[in-house]
Amino acid sequence: MTDHDFGTASAGSGGPIGLVVLDMAGTTVADDGLVEQAFAAAAHVLGAGPGTPEHARQLAYVRATMGESKISVFRHLAGGDEERARRANAAFEAAYGDSVAAGRCVPLPGAREAIERLRADGRAVVLTTGFARVTQDAILAALGWTDLADLTLCPADAGGRGRPYPDMVLTALLRTRAVDSVRRVAVAGDTSYDVLSGRRAGAAVVAGVLTGAHDEAALRASGATHVLASVAELPGVLARVEDGS
Repeated sequence: MTDHDFGTASAGSGGPIGLVVLDMAGTTVADDGLVEQAFAAAAHVLGAGPGTPEHARQLAYVRATMGESKISVFRHLAGGDEERARRANAAFEAAYGDSVAAGRCVPLPGAREAIERLRADGRAVVLTTGFARVTQDAILAALGWTDLADLTLCPADAGGRGRPYPDMVLTALLRTRAVDSVRRVAVAGDTSYDVLSGRRAGAAVVAGVLTGAHDEAALRASGATHVLASVAELPGVLARVEDGS
């Protein structure tokens, strides 16, 4: 197990962890390059054909901002042209949805079991994404996860701002009413933006996982309190945090 503490992550000041906010693609759901493949469809709308320097530049930006709201990414790439950004985002979501429909979306090993254990331990679980609601719902349906978590959120559900803003984490707290303090919240994700959103929300535990976009160095640099080999380790980590070990 890879479990590195980078400062105090004790839940002691706020009580036991009662709310866990989990990312989807790369954290609980295998990505397998689907985001980058779907970007190819959006690139045509943005005028950046495959093999061009502009395509390479835009793809590098997509990789660097994994975890961010996809429409925000396309607004940046479209240079503020809202209509073009929305067309690019629609092309991206449609391409990703086609991959989901083709059965290319699968859960990461141990993810479902981890969510079930977290809930069995009395913790509310919220699944979050940077995708649009239609894509998130398609993923949940394909996996048979429609009722797996207590709540699912996309950026639109939190006022439109996705990661690295703390809005989805705070919306999870407000909507579930599972805890009375951000110090009783844990956040886990595979990107720097997942970690930043958790830190900005004030969560007691902000765990980076190594099953997705970013490596340990990037997750540590963003302020992860723990780095885990996978989300499957999270229930045990939270139990140890509460025990003070």
